[in-house]
Amino acid sequence: MENKIKAFLAAVFGVINSLFGVLTVPILLMVGANVIDYVTGLIAAPHRQEDINSYQSMRGIWKKICMWILVLVGALIDQLILYTTETIGLSWSLPFLVAGVVAIWIICNEIISILENLQDIGIAMPPFLLPLLTHIKSYTEDTMGDADKEDDDES
Repeated sequence: MENKIKAFLAAVFGVINSLFGVLTVPILLMVGANVIDYVTGLIAAPHRQEDINSYQSMRGIWKKICMWILVLVGALIDQLILYTTETIGLSWSLPFLVAGVVAIWIICNEIISILENLQDIGIAMPPFLLPLLTHIKSYTEDTMGDADKEDDDES
């Protein structure tokens, strides 16, 4: 029985890996972080004196689905870049760069939210953890913001 479970999980992971390639790990981490954030948010709601209702719950689920769509948009942009560079005869060796950055940014946001939920529940946090993730998130935003600023300066 255990071998059948292992074989099934290997087959599922193989299919996911063949579909997403280098995006497999970021996507799985993002979905895992989405689920953990949703569950910890539900657990933390009473500690925040919030009522849980179906509207807020569905809104949270749709928000997570829209995050997945955002990564899909990043993958579409990556494919457009790949097509364009191949058409003009250039070599582009960074598959799913935009989608990967988007997924990592979402993962950082979700982990920050998970940590905030755990703090609201009353779990003690290592003092370095939240500032570290906030720094990673702001560094990503600043780096991407600087690229946008350079594009504006060139216009």
